[in-house]
Amino acid sequence: MIKAPQTIEDFETGILAGNRTVLARAITLVESQKSEHGKKAQELLLKLLPQSGKALRVGITGVPGVGKSTTIEALGLYLTSIGKKVAVLAVDPSSSITGGSILGDKTRMQNLSVEPNAFIRPSPTSGTLGGVTKKTRETMALCEAAGFDVILIETVGVGQSETAVAEMVDFFLCLMLPGAGDELQGIKKGILEIADMIAVNKADGENEMRAKQAASEYRAALHILTPQSKNWSPPVITISGLTGQGLDHLWENIEAHRTALSASGEFEERRNNQAATWMREMVEARLLARLSENDEIIQLIETCEADVRSGTLTATLAADKILKALGNS
Repeated sequence: MIKAPQTIEDFETGILAGNRTVLARAITLVESQKSEHGKKAQELLLKLLPQSGKALRVGITGVPGVGKSTTIEALGLYLTSIGKKVAVLAVDPSSSITGGSILGDKTRMQNLSVEPNAFIRPSPTSGTLGGVTKKTRETMALCEAAGFDVILIETVGVGQSETAVAEMVDFFLCLMLPGAGDELQGIKKGILEIADMIAVNKADGENEMRAKQAASEYRAALHILTPQSKNWSPPVITISGLTGQGLDHLWENIEAHRTALSASGEFEERRNNQAATWMREMVEARLLARLSENDEIIQLIETCEADVRSGTLTATLAADKILKALGNS
């Protein structure tokens, strides 16, 4: 029986040794809402930060039913077959009422879950904007320190999740269904603008020709948009997560993207910008935490909210009053 890590040094040693059990417990520590766990987690992250940042971070999104989990498992198995260590951070939709989460990704990725060079971690979103758990960045850092070469982040694929994921990964892949047609008319322009590649999934059997037609229409749509990078034009390919067809080509494009952006310096610039964004998000999170932990502030918020509802105080003045009180606390 593996002894549970007790100290920061235990966690650090276990993670650097690639111990997946210790890694899982460290992620649980990071995700904990307890303040004492938060302090311990930040101390651990500070020690491990020099060992992080070496993995390739890939975000994967798509509408429900597009086959994200099937594709991620197939891609993960392909990557491990060519010698890569792969971590999958599967973000689970949580109930906004109970905060509950199904956490069923290990069930959906049965073959990958038993692969020695793979690690699957379902994380509840707990109502976080964009379907991305608040601790995803920290979890990525832990996985990188544990020696994983590729981090795959699956999102719930609902509305605002795309931008949230794109801001924390190196490569953003958007999966689409065959038969663009009306779907192409309804697709968000924003998704096309932030995607580094579009892959039309389920390009097998009778769907193969429809997938090729859809890919052609997506290429035409991308052609009239200005790429977000002057060093990369997003390709559109067809794949089958079910059969594994085209996954080698998909990975070649991801590696080509890294090579192109690294040569121009854009890759490092993106990483630096992501670190700055992380900092701003942490500041916002800490401020919100201070609001929820201070009894006097909580009472003031309730009073101001009542005044705003009754029309005796404007929302702007109420916000100013709360922030002033927070600054004095």
